[in-house]
Amino acid sequence: MTPTDADSLRRLIAERADDQRRFLAELVKVPSDNPPGDCAPHAARAAELLEGLGFTVERHRVPEETVRAAGMISVTNLIVRHRFGEGPTIALNAHGDVVPPGEGWTHDPYGAEVVDGVMYGRGVAVSKSDFATYAFALDALKRSGLPLKGTVELHFTYDEEIGGEIGPGWILAQGLTKPDYAISAGFSYGVVWAHNGCLHLEVEVTGRSAHAAIPATGIDALEAATHILSGLYAYRDTLRGKVSEVAGIGAPQLNVGLIAGGINTNVVPDRVTFRLDRRIVPGESVEQVDAQVRAVIAGAAADFPKARVAVKRILLARPLVPDAGARHLAQILCRNASAVVGEEVRPTGVPLYTDARLYAEAGVPVVLYGAGPHTIEEANGHRADENLRLTDLDKATEVIARTLQDLLA
Repeated sequence: MTPTDADSLRRLIAERADDQRRFLAELVKVPSDNPPGDCAPHAARAAELLEGLGFTVERHRVPEETVRAAGMISVTNLIVRHRFGEGPTIALNAHGDVVPPGEGWTHDPYGAEVVDGVMYGRGVAVSKSDFATYAFALDALKRSGLPLKGTVELHFTYDEEIGGEIGPGWILAQGLTKPDYAISAGFSYGVVWAHNGCLHLEVEVTGRSAHAAIPATGIDALEAATHILSGLYAYRDTLRGKVSEVAGIGAPQLNVGLIAGGINTNVVPDRVTFRLDRRIVPGESVEQVDAQVRAVIAGAAADFPKARVAVKRILLARPLVPDAGARHLAQILCRNASAVVGEEVRPTGVPLYTDARLYAEAGVPVVLYGAGPHTIEEANGHRADENLRLTDLDKATEVIARTLQDLLA
């Protein structure tokens, strides 16, 4: 990219900066919490806004039975395609579903309030910001008149918070897209080319109820479940020394995040369920991790032979590991990001998992990059007062536009 081209793209982006902020604010104002996962209304509003920019928007409604099976209410995935000429296809993917706001907000989570150049709201950083980043980067390229060859696709999907299978996974499986490269939502001061995988298991412990005055006549499901949980926590302690060689990943983790059961205070609990999350670092075998965790559960359950224990897999997401194509894409993004943000930006790994892995599993080189600070913690992602510095939105938009220009020149 020449300095003249870079200056031109920066000017074109700046011309519509106010429009971009209003675009993002409108996305934040429409709730798309997942759960419950009723996201079709947000997709309808996003499509209207995109069409207002002159884009042709494809609305791909996921069948109701598929959506219900995934634990959601409604999903419509959006695809925008702009063809500049013969050449590679670059997909830009961001998700519009968000975690529920929770407690502790000092700003309206759906207000898109701007204070001192910072916009507040659920999803403003993760990742409604990148609907705006990617759309306005493509808008600038369309208006630039640069001699580009190839196609840019915007993939705006709605199930990342539950794994991505009916978002990117679905549009890829349906043959609606087959890009040569993909960029997924991320943050402005790091290019992510590797991340953890994740295993979610649901454990159901079944006993037999009894009156609390004579508990020995029952089978205490909670007592058995507590013993299994103790075994899992002991197993977690063994993971601390298994640090990944990939920078930014750290060691594998295990967390029990949901638990339910019991009938009443004066009744021996006959059923307890809990769900666990085991993060899988690059280099680990997902099949071996699944077998390890199940073996820990079975070993602890053996001490309570009268209780029945069933284990069901809820999610298995493979780690993201960079291939040659992803390394090439990361190199271009790092070069442009370093030039725009004014500090060295390097490729790294992160301990979370994302739906970017689904592009990799389909053979598409993918990295994560988008609007935001250095880390998800700085943006209060998934926490109260989630926020985005609007200057970071400007910078990320320029980086994406420059990177697309390099890939399509």
